[in-house]
Amino acid sequence: MDRIIKKKKWTPKRIVWISIIVLFVISIAYAILFSDHSSKLNVRTERISISTVQRGPFQEFVPVTGAVIPIKTVYIDALEGGRVEEIYVEAGNMVKKGDPIIQLRNTNLRLEIMHQEASLLDQSNVLLNTQLQMEKQKIELSNQLADYDHLINRTKRIYGQNKKLLENKIISQQEFEKSKDDYFYNCRKKELAIESSQQDSIIMSIQIKQLEASLKRLQANLKIVQQQLENLTIKAPVTGQLTSLNAEYTGEIKSPGERIGQIDVLDGFKIRAGIDEHYLPRINLNQYGEFEFAGQSYRLIIKKIFPEIVGGRFNIDLEFVNIAPSDIRRGQTVHIRLELGDLSEATVLSRGGFYQKTGGQWVYVIDNSGEIAIKRSVKLGRQNTQVFEVLEGLEPGEKVITSSYDNFGDVEKLVLK
Repeated sequence: MDRIIKKKKWTPKRIVWISIIVLFVISIAYAILFSDHSSKLNVRTERISISTVQRGPFQEFVPVTGAVIPIKTVYIDALEGGRVEEIYVEAGNMVKKGDPIIQLRNTNLRLEIMHQEASLLDQSNVLLNTQLQMEKQKIELSNQLADYDHLINRTKRIYGQNKKLLENKIISQQEFEKSKDDYFYNCRKKELAIESSQQDSIIMSIQIKQLEASLKRLQANLKIVQQQLENLTIKAPVTGQLTSLNAEYTGEIKSPGERIGQIDVLDGFKIRAGIDEHYLPRINLNQYGEFEFAGQSYRLIIKKIFPEIVGGRFNIDLEFVNIAPSDIRRGQTVHIRLELGDLSEATVLSRGGFYQKTGGQWVYVIDNSGEIAIKRSVKLGRQNTQVFEVLEGLEPGEKVITSSYDNFGDVEKLVLK
């Protein structure tokens, strides 16, 4: 009788396959649960820049571009209007104070001078005639007083004689009264003549004072008009270089107050620089700046701030602290490092192209092996043309990729090859 043989469920072969499957599943699960899933990108080290975070002195400054201008510029305006009759000096030439530059002609102004001169002459004649009349009245009064004195003396003598004769009853009372009346009448006439002469003199003196005041006004007006005539010859107010002249040909009409040109005083130079309006609250007088010229460094100091903002920028004037370069010229452009704060100790990171991609919010930091760069959040503060101030996220000695991140995308790790 045949015996049924039971088939084994756990054969060695089956156990081996099950073990293989279990190990595979475990490895998959481990890879899913514990392996590094961050995105990676292979990068060649010769194509990137690496900088070390350092601790050291930090000076915040902003780069600005300035232009060399004379320390003093004098503008020339036409004080009087007129037609350009002659141009004595061309733009670009040196002039001395008082040198004529342009001759203008103004016919109306010349006619005005002639009218003022005629009025002055008429007023002078009236004053002279009044003074002569006053002198004539004085002479007439002197003659009248002499006549009255003669009559008074004669009638006084007759009055005195008749008074004695009346006492001796030689003459009548009527004859005495007549001599008395004649004497006192002449005395009264003399007093009235003196009072009338005094009143006439007062009136005449007032007229003369008024005429003299009017004459002085006419003389002053004439001087003003003559000065206006002299102003038609436009002269150099200072010694320097005539850098611009707004008159190209004779016959041009210039209005009063029109800008004719400018003279640069070449005794010294200053720098005028434009700065972004963002920095206006942080710019103050006596702040320092520095620039390189011909291999040497020169210090500048802010002496004037123009608060008016045009096109998002405002201007400042800086003067040289010590001496200016001997061969610097008007109009040259200089690049200035304008200091915004005092020198201080800080953790710093070199500037680089990474900032355009990250805005200073994160960087790639190289680990201790030197083979992996990991994305890390950071916080950067002040800056200058060389470094950023590190506020958070980095420690001195750590190495950071500071070149451009444009080709890295958003990967978390870079594998350095």
